[in-house]
Amino acid sequence: MRTIEPEIDDRVVNSKWIVPLAILTIGLGIVAIIYPFSVSVASTLVFGWVFIIAGIAQLVYAFQSRGAGQVIWKLILGLLYLFAGFFVLANPLASLLSFTLMLGITIFVQGIIQVSMAFQLNRIAPNWGWMLVSGIIGIIFGVIIWSNLPSTSVWLIGTLIGVNLVSDGVWILTLHSGQRRALQ
Repeated sequence: MRTIEPEIDDRVVNSKWIVPLAILTIGLGIVAIIYPFSVSVASTLVFGWVFIIAGIAQLVYAFQSRGAGQVIWKLILGLLYLFAGFFVLANPLASLLSFTLMLGITIFVQGIIQVSMAFQLNRIAPNWGWMLVSGIIGIIFGVIIWSNLPSTSVWLIGTLIGVNLVSDGVWILTLHSGQRRALQ
């Protein structure tokens, strides 16, 4: 059986947005490392607003539905989203612990996905190792978050977000430059 290698997309490699986006990602990561408590609280507040927006969207969707059974379940779900969002916004520090756990799971899963993608890209991207390193860092950070709960959740989450953003920006830059060289 013949395996077909994916081709490098010229439009992506020659995009003028990749390098500035990677530099912005690294810059945001550095800011998060410098101000971890602020980033932790801000992350929690953003999460609360996402729940509120999702709740409003679910309520609008419920009123557009036909049939009483569908409307009731969608209304209940929308109200749960709203309740969760208002709870997070009213108690950001109390919500930080559960948000820290959820972010730890997310970073862990992101790391697993990046490791998997790195092994898929090892034939077409000369700098695929940086994506692998970033994925391994994500897996380690996910485990660190779980093992240090609840005492360090106030500063740890912001620091880990920052380090993760910096490592993501670095692999984007290195992967992009390696693909450009491969095309030339």
